[in-house]
Amino acid sequence: MEEGNLSFTVDEALVGIGFGKFQLYVLAYAGMAWVAEAMEMMLLSFVGPAVQSLWNLSAREESLITSVVFAGMLIGAYSWGIVADKHGRRKGFIITAVVTFLAGFLSSFAPNYMSLIILRCLVGLGLGGGPVLVSWYLEFIPAPNRGTWMIVFSAFWTVGTIFEAALAWLIMPSLGWRWLLALSSVPSSLLLLFYRWTPESPRYLILQGRKAEAQSILEKIAIMNGTPLPKGVLRSEIETENKNLPTESTHLLKPEETGEAGPLSKIVPPDNNGPGFMLLTLLSPELIKRTLLLWVVFFGNAFAYYGVVLLTTELNNSQNSCNPTGKGLQHSSNDVNYKDVFIASFAEFPGLLISAATVDRLGRKFTMSSTLFLCCIFLLPLLTHQSPTITTALLFGGRICVSAAFAVIYIYAPEIYPTSVRTTGVGVASSVGRIGGVLCPLVAVGLVHGCHQTVAVLLFVVVMFVSGICVCLFPFETSGRELTDTISASKQQPPPSSFSV
Repeated sequence: MEEGNLSFTVDEALVGIGFGKFQLYVLAYAGMAWVAEAMEMMLLSFVGPAVQSLWNLSAREESLITSVVFAGMLIGAYSWGIVADKHGRRKGFIITAVVTFLAGFLSSFAPNYMSLIILRCLVGLGLGGGPVLVSWYLEFIPAPNRGTWMIVFSAFWTVGTIFEAALAWLIMPSLGWRWLLALSSVPSSLLLLFYRWTPESPRYLILQGRKAEAQSILEKIAIMNGTPLPKGVLRSEIETENKNLPTESTHLLKPEETGEAGPLSKIVPPDNNGPGFMLLTLLSPELIKRTLLLWVVFFGNAFAYYGVVLLTTELNNSQNSCNPTGKGLQHSSNDVNYKDVFIASFAEFPGLLISAATVDRLGRKFTMSSTLFLCCIFLLPLLTHQSPTITTALLFGGRICVSAAFAVIYIYAPEIYPTSVRTTGVGVASSVGRIGGVLCPLVAVGLVHGCHQTVAVLLFVVVMFVSGICVCLFPFETSGRELTDTISASKQQPPPSSFSV
């Protein structure tokens, strides 16, 4: 860069500013949203058995209480992703927070089964906005710190699951499921209280041509962190590439350096960025391989994670008719062993420690694939009935592994898409994952209640194994790479060696 004409990109600004007070604030806000989502998902393990006894529901009707939440999330993840890519990250996640809080709180007053189903579906619709906050948070984190701090962010999910298990242990035996639903909606309300202080993503702003606003936000970040911005003016990645100005770091979607690739263009032109076009973009020749593999991995992770959570209550239910000591299919909230569920929730902390120790050193792909394969090994003994102690121990080990894999896929997914379709890409992948969530209760609850534990566990093992294979087939590693805003017309990707850290 010539003297007197200095400029910098968003990535260069974030690296120069470093991780500081501002990022901690963003972490706290996004983390609270992750706590809220984890609590709303975890309570499904407790509400189903409680209302099954109260309203004399069948196993299918009980499983539907969980499935409709995932169905809502399937729609919401895709819809809110498009809203966030077209209208901004802030507008995307404030709408989801309002929907989640109102529907979650009103669920506690549901007078009958059908109203509860409708309200929980609306909760799922709101929870589908989770990927928007993940992308928003990630876009403020400097590349050298991204893996570690995304794992720290994932820890908020674990905090939410443990807090919900503890809350259920305290509330359910005495006050019942309605109080649990009402209190579990409180974290979502906190997002509304602090929304006015949340900034828009500078990556989104610069992609929309709002360079002055983006630079203003970066200046505020620098002031809060007590470090100066790089000298010069903010420039977009498009300007850099069109001028053929090389960067020091290799971008995630950088074209081959040999041959004339022509100038890079925005992946979603501003005049043609409707929902259908954005979905087709994800299936374009440049992105289709990673998109399809990502869908399979998200499906497998969601199916396995929520399956392990639900199996913790279902396999240890003292009234399961398939258990030699069981007396029938009817069970109530008092039959759920809250202590076992509470203990199993702590399995996510070792999972996060494992992923934190390996995600930057050994890479995203190795961490995901190895933990998914290990989870298969933990679940294999459950093909036959085991004692409650062994069952809890095996599910504890399985949850360590699947929570580690789940944490890393939420790091990897936003890193492989450009800013213009990042939340849409992650949102669609998350939606596919929700299909796994919809089917999961039918397996974990329906098959186990129908005395088909072997078939249920075998399905979980097969899905996780296939997901692990798909992780191995991902074309590149993203550890330590900068985020990107654009892709080239070239369909070739850099060789794997160019992504070494």
